[in-house]
Amino acid sequence: MKVSCLQENLARGLSMVSRAVAARSVLPVLGNVLVATDEGRLKLAATNLEMGITCWIGAKVEQAGSTTVPARTFVDFVNALPNEQVGMQLDTRRMSLKLHCARFTSEIKCMDAQEFPVLPSAGVGEGIALNVDDLREMIAQVALAAATDDTRPILTGVLVKVEGETLTMAAADGFRLSVRTTKLSAAVKDPIKVIVPARALNELGRLIGDGDELVWMFLPAGRGQVIFRMKDTELSSSLIEGTFPDFSPIIPKSCSTRTVMTTAQFLKACRAADIFARQASHSARLKVTPGADSTPGNLQVMATAAETGEGETVVEASVEGQAIEIAFNVKYLVDVLSVVKTPNVALETTGPASPGVIKPVGQDDFLHVIMPMHLGR
Repeated sequence: MKVSCLQENLARGLSMVSRAVAARSVLPVLGNVLVATDEGRLKLAATNLEMGITCWIGAKVEQAGSTTVPARTFVDFVNALPNEQVGMQLDTRRMSLKLHCARFTSEIKCMDAQEFPVLPSAGVGEGIALNVDDLREMIAQVALAAATDDTRPILTGVLVKVEGETLTMAAADGFRLSVRTTKLSAAVKDPIKVIVPARALNELGRLIGDGDELVWMFLPAGRGQVIFRMKDTELSSSLIEGTFPDFSPIIPKSCSTRTVMTTAQFLKACRAADIFARQASHSARLKVTPGADSTPGNLQVMATAAETGEGETVVEASVEGQAIEIAFNVKYLVDVLSVVKTPNVALETTGPASPGVIKPVGQDDFLHVIMPMHLGR
């Protein structure tokens, strides 16, 4: 193998695929990046057996070939190079990859590409076209609610459901639930319901480029995998087996109090409260007071820490319904308010022991349910 490419392109490609490199594995090759020529381009790939990322970059190919290179050494060395042409040549006798760029040279020990797992390819099957902007926003708004521990593996995933022209994503960790829907450009013939690991979707959100118009989702029959294809990048992931819990009973059908306020002000109030709340399991009290006569209503966000003190922020709000005092994990509020895109947001509550619902005002395709905490006095 003998190829050359721009350092900038090589560094960008390596930064993408290296996120799929296995941190610890009994297979040493999983700590490597596959480097291979592919129809006049340079192919880079990495996998931890659960998720794989492949990207293609422009290159001058003088001699075809392939190898695998230790990811950390390769990435660090390429990042240290100037933004000039990088030449790479595989020495098959010594099993090493020789690199040269300007006055920099190196020789990195390699492993045979035959030992690298074969990553699934999207092939020529029928895929589902996803709008990039919608997909990026959906991932940000939903994946945050997925569980991060493996106590219940099914909850570490995101339910992806397609019916007709409607795509729904949902995630829950037992304390909160995020649900987001969007319309597809074309209806699918058969309904789809799969559970994609949240980590894979978060990586997909990072990979999506501003210039990409569409992301294609493929579900090869009988393989338990999903593949997302972009212009020069593919991400593949194993699906999580099992049945996602029915979340519809969790979503309150009505509320006794609806509090509407500026998203930015509510977010700032929650961030300020979390300075104190983080010492008390992130618990913060929210007190909603309806307006009277010409006086507007308000929402007080309060948190107390036995060692450091207490904080309180008052946010002007439009309140429909009765006064209420309720406690939430304020970190969860910060998480969801950070991904609300509308200027105003509504908090719908029923009672101090009932779930609260966050809804962007003017956007009916997203909701976030948060379970209440014990209301300490």
